[in-house]
Amino acid sequence: MGIRKLEQVDIAACADILCSVYNNELWQCRWSKEVAIEYLTDFYNMKKFVGYVIEENDMICGAIFAHEKVWWNNSEVFVEEMFVQPSFQRKGYGTMLLKKVEEYIKEKRLAGMTLSTNRYAPAPNFYKKNGFVDCEHVLFMCKE
Repeated sequence: MGIRKLEQVDIAACADILCSVYNNELWQCRWSKEVAIEYLTDFYNMKKFVGYVIEENDMICGAIFAHEKVWWNNSEVFVEEMFVQPSFQRKGYGTMLLKKVEEYIKEKRLAGMTLSTNRYAPAPNFYKKNGFVDCEHVLFMCKE
């Protein structure tokens, strides 16, 4: 098992994993591989992209797509997507990916890490277990 920087050639494999993670009853998504590739490529092409893959036996089994976000007092890293192949979940791989980003944050002396997730899925408990807290002062809004 190893973690390395995410490269553009990894995006197709990451798209397959994204589809396997989110196209189910829990998340109720309907990602096609083509749209998933386009979605992840947009993140990869961000000016301050931060991304890593975790591999086992030379096979990508998880990834994190993030970027540095400039802020008035100190930049932070915003996690856009993180996923681990279902058969590799509950082995600590997601935690390892987060820790790799934390190393990046410490190295660059950034403020920290932020993200958004579905409050009704298991993800919030995973993030809380990894030291994240609810930001009571932040309200996530949408308009359809």
